[in-house]
Amino acid sequence: MTEEPSSTTTGAGDSAGPPPGRAVGAVWVGSILAAVVLVLLLVFILQNRESTRIDFLSWSGTLPTGIALLFAAVAGVLLVAIPGSARILQLRRAARRASRSRPA
Repeated sequence: MTEEPSSTTTGAGDSAGPPPGRAVGAVWVGSILAAVVLVLLLVFILQNRESTRIDFLSWSGTLPTGIALLFAAVAGVLLVAIPGSARILQLRRAARRASRSRPA
């Protein structure tokens, strides 16, 4: 009985990352998905043009409902992204310090 080679073993010719064609394909898929999301967002904004009164602290005014919701979504993304980015930078610095302090 012969044993088949395992698919988890890596040979000398294996590369660390995906083949270049797959990376380009992923960029195209990401670009197409981004375009679809932008079109859907544009449709949402155009369908929600009724003005809404907005009061925030001492600022007040009117905005179309779609734009107001877009601003709220952007603010929510920023509330998540800014602390998340700070934490990622903190972890990278800690990893860099740990790798420098380890003897080679």
